[in-house]
Amino acid sequence: MYANIFVIEDDEVIREELMQFLENSGYRTFAPDLDKNVIEVLKGTNPDLILLDINLPNQDGFALCRQIRHFSNIPIIFITARDSTMDELNGLTMGGDDYITKPYNLPVLLARIQSLLKRTDHAGEQSLSYKGITLNPISANIEYQSKDIELSKTELKIAYYLFQNTGKIISRIDLIEFLWDSHIHIDDNALSVHMTRLRQKLNEIGANDLIQTKRGLGYKI
Repeated sequence: MYANIFVIEDDEVIREELMQFLENSGYRTFAPDLDKNVIEVLKGTNPDLILLDINLPNQDGFALCRQIRHFSNIPIIFITARDSTMDELNGLTMGGDDYITKPYNLPVLLARIQSLLKRTDHAGEQSLSYKGITLNPISANIEYQSKDIELSKTELKIAYYLFQNTGKIISRIDLIEFLWDSHIHIDDNALSVHMTRLRQKLNEIGANDLIQTKRGLGYKI
């Protein structure tokens, strides 16, 4: 079954080139009319991944990402000409799973898409528990003392990897290689942003001390 990719890009030339490339690579693509309610169209399309520009005519991509995260954990890759570190951190903090600046290399973008789709597929995985805290890969949430919190795709992957290796120290390099293809350069800040978001969510349900930082070594639960 081919993955469906939702392309939110206002530049017609870039959009058509990107969609044609993805379709030639075996994906199905769909681009919404940006003059209509993109969120409603998205809910009706139910894609497997979203490519999201930031500079859009009616609403910026950051705001759209924030709205999407209210109801969905669909993987989101920002694709934008905005290349500042602050923009990248904003994108990741608001729920993006990756951030790619224009002009981008199409084969590299394809590798990022393939990696994210491969590593966000936990269908059929059983729940994992540790010290009364339960991770549910299928529903993408964590439960503790009758409370639960939803996780983004990347947060789920981090938690899943740590739960699979309870009692072990997992290095940042090991986590990065699990989250993203190791042959593609990933800014170390990306992992820090996702880890901070995950810890904030754990704090909300009272699981404050689940993830321990071992200075100079990595993380452990």
